[in-house]
Amino acid sequence: MGVRMLRHALAAAALLATIPAAAPAFAQSQQDTLESRYDRALAGGYKALFLCSAVANAERAGAERSVQSIENWELAGIQAPLDELIDELPAKIIRDDTGLVEGVMVEWDQNSPPRVAMHHVGRGCRTAPIGATFERMQDSLSGPMRPTIAERNNATGFLEGTGTLPEELGAAFDGKTYGEGTRSTAALIVRNRQLVAERYADGFGPDVPQRTWSVAKSIAATLVGAAVVQGDIAVTGSAGLGERDGDPRRAITIDHLLRMASGRYSDTAGNRTDPLYFGGSTVEETALHWPLIHAPGSVYRYANNDTLAAIKAIEEAFDDHSPAEFFVRLGMHDTVAETDWQGDYILSSQVWSTARDLSRLGQLYLDDGVLPTGQRVLPDWWLDYVSSPSGPQPDNGFGYGAGFWLFNQHEGIPRDTFAAMGNRGQYVVIVPSMDVIIVRRGEDPSGSRFDIVAFTRDVLKTLEN
Repeated sequence: MGVRMLRHALAAAALLATIPAAAPAFAQSQQDTLESRYDRALAGGYKALFLCSAVANAERAGAERSVQSIENWELAGIQAPLDELIDELPAKIIRDDTGLVEGVMVEWDQNSPPRVAMHHVGRGCRTAPIGATFERMQDSLSGPMRPTIAERNNATGFLEGTGTLPEELGAAFDGKTYGEGTRSTAALIVRNRQLVAERYADGFGPDVPQRTWSVAKSIAATLVGAAVVQGDIAVTGSAGLGERDGDPRRAITIDHLLRMASGRYSDTAGNRTDPLYFGGSTVEETALHWPLIHAPGSVYRYANNDTLAAIKAIEEAFDDHSPAEFFVRLGMHDTVAETDWQGDYILSSQVWSTARDLSRLGQLYLDDGVLPTGQRVLPDWWLDYVSSPSGPQPDNGFGYGAGFWLFNQHEGIPRDTFAAMGNRGQYVVIVPSMDVIIVRRGEDPSGSRFDIVAFTRDVLKTLEN
């Protein structure tokens, strides 16, 4: 071997000697212990929040949910590893002297305070930070009372007529036809402002709210439209991200955020927001700090954080026109938009609503943003705006507009069809050319997916006959 080759060989050997092999076993063990503890804390927060929201929001709507029902539906089939932990965590629902739910505590570690979810009357439940106590959180909540019976009876836009799903469409509930292992809780069809068919699983009904998951993103886009009509914002304006003027994130507009095209980095597909949803962090801590890696408007990347940032950008509009007030105007009285513990709306996911209320959201779009009273609550261009793919697109078989998915690539379905879609099988399908709304709700287990394209195609085919 020549001197030069020998020198290179020795240098390479020296370099390799400086590179550690595997991480020491104690470091791996320490990390595993940390992750395991964090998973238990998240599982406790998940259980506390769902018990609190499911019970309190149902009772607000005049319905009831038992702990057993929630465990069988909302707390079953959830994401790993939380699915293996939730059952073993003891929970306690706390009520005041009148019987109103105040919150839920879930034990997760014998040396730490229970995970806490607090009920804020009129605004649902919110997850306290890990380590917070029930007593300290209780002092921080105040808010509007629930709607009165008179308000609910006088709501505009209520649908008339009821029916049952055609026999062949009852297959949505068999757990096979539209997806192996899927579990439907509700399905309804509206045509020409008539509720022509609906069905519910045992224990559910017209007055039982469920979490919308990402259907909330479409609700968020609708609230942005309402803010535009009020003159509070323009979708082409900066969303205010970044630390100060000169930060390139200032170029991100509300439009970019609604179209999932902010160009910001996300660590996982969808920007998993478990710390916010179940860990007790805030919207500001979780969603606003991500750095820019693409030019705004150039790349599609579905991200919870984009919707959260869009709503944060219009928060001043909520001082005079809150989401709760908007829902009342639409007759969506059983719908509650929940917040983080600091009061910022988690409108990427955390809204509780009924199937009928979601059909009213769809009806607003069929009516081009005008209420039955004649009042315009969305811009006259908003329907086209949210349902047009004027931006970078996903590659999953669907198009994407502004806060809504597009059925513009599927045979047998009108190309103007668009939809709100959420985790575990929440769907609001809007078909303007047929004046049809299809709502399907479920608690599909992780790994099972309801075939909303096939279901929509079959419903529309039945309606044509």
